[in-house]
Amino acid sequence: MTTPAFSELYLDDAMRNLGEMTEYTVLVTPEIGLEELFRMFTISGYADRFEHGDPAVVSGMSGTELHHRIVDKCYGEYKKWPPALVKYDTEAEYWYGYILAYVQWRLGCTFSDILEKVTFDALARLYPALHTVSEERAFAEIEKMMNASENQTTRLQEYRKRMGLSQKELADASGVNIRTLQQYEIRDKDINRASTDKIISLAKVLKCAPEDIMEL
Repeated sequence: MTTPAFSELYLDDAMRNLGEMTEYTVLVTPEIGLEELFRMFTISGYADRFEHGDPAVVSGMSGTELHHRIVDKCYGEYKKWPPALVKYDTEAEYWYGYILAYVQWRLGCTFSDILEKVTFDALARLYPALHTVSEERAFAEIEKMMNASENQTTRLQEYRKRMGLSQKELADASGVNIRTLQQYEIRDKDINRASTDKIISLAKVLKCAPEDIMEL
């Protein structure tokens, strides 16, 4: 069994706060998007502190405050923030953060590692069936998905990793939408059906022939 990332004493706070952070992002700053927020989460250093159970981050501030700290650190003073949401129910996006915190705690890995294998689109598909079950059961299904992704590496992902590029970096350099790129890597979309322009753009950045990144 994998050793959890930090003491279980902080787990409830960690899950609630990350759920609040993701829900606040979608409802208040939709122009940022969850993929971008988690990229900034890593760049800002707050992800590393969260992953290691720093009490000041996982329980010393709310998810709304964590959102503000991340965005302000990456963009400077972004704008005058609306107050924390007051709601009696939660959106699907709350569950995304909530369950990501649990998966990270159980595996002791980074959020970047998880989101390379399980995208927010994938979480949206899992939500109807898993948001009402126990965290451990949801974790088991997500871990299966992560293992399946690891065992079925696409050629696009292989070449991207050889070049030492993140999905975001490849998307920016090639002009291919990051969500589309993620879908190619987890086979949600067939890269063989991609437009010639997309294939050539990706291959150019990856310094390979176009056919090298197609699935034969």
